[in-house]
Amino acid sequence: MLRSADMLKPRNRRSGVRVVLLAASRDWHVRRLAAAFRRRGIGTTLTRLEDCDFDTRSPSGLRLRRLREPPDGVIVRTIAAGGFEAITRRLGILHALARLGVPVWNEATAIERCVDKSTTTFLLAQAGLPVPPSWAVEGIEAARRVVEAVGTDPPLVLKPLFGSQGRGLVLVRDAGDLPPPEQVGDVYYLQRFVGGNGPDHRDFRVFVIAGEPVAAMARCGESWITNVRRGGKPMPTPLDRELAEFGAAAAAAVGASFCGVDILRREDGASYVLEVNSMPAWSGLQTVTPVDIADILAERFSAALRTATERRVA
Repeated sequence: MLRSADMLKPRNRRSGVRVVLLAASRDWHVRRLAAAFRRRGIGTTLTRLEDCDFDTRSPSGLRLRRLREPPDGVIVRTIAAGGFEAITRRLGILHALARLGVPVWNEATAIERCVDKSTTTFLLAQAGLPVPPSWAVEGIEAARRVVEAVGTDPPLVLKPLFGSQGRGLVLVRDAGDLPPPEQVGDVYYLQRFVGGNGPDHRDFRVFVIAGEPVAAMARCGESWITNVRRGGKPMPTPLDRELAEFGAAAAAAVGASFCGVDILRREDGASYVLEVNSMPAWSGLQTVTPVDIADILAERFSAALRTATERRVA
């Protein structure tokens, strides 16, 4: 059996460079990425992370469906929902690929940091970025104590620790608004509500690739939940200095090679970094920016592949 160090040697293939796109289906994003890589002479293979296996009989210790050996690079578009054991195994596959010297965007560590909102907020605050006052506790009694201690004027927002796309958000005006433990896995992640009273609500999404903010949009809606999947409308917005600086700093704080950073600006001028998404969609953003996001992502990842190849050769 080859050791991990052997897997870092240059690989000669008749088929050329191959990038795996990890996703549940060949959706719009996957098609755009595949086309962008194809323009650069790089082939892509669509694979679900749940179909990738540990197999100690193989030279690499891994077996990826439709591939006889580890790919040149991997981009994680989505990870399907699953139980704790399944998600742990899938993230283990990403850790293993990185161990073998395969460039992975985003690596498992960045995904783990971003999926857990409490860890994301901790890292953002440690990096000196402005975040809403936040608490994460286990048990409804602990959550009630937080509500009683900090008050609800302005209210608190309860967010699912592992939620996305604005699902499961609850505005907490008193302890009676806290959902039962089984709805939140007995973990209560609470943030001070820092938005305005409406009727127009707005926040911003900044897309960062390889440390550089490349595009931004405003998300506007009648509801304080402005996610595009929840009815928020993408609006063009300039990528000004503050948005760019906050976006780049947030990506660095969680170690994300590409991500979407959510930022809210209040009427009084205060700004807050709300979340970092390590598997961001960009179809809404693409409608309001002239920047071809998939093309830039493919370009920057191709550069990372060249760097990885040079290191192996050296």
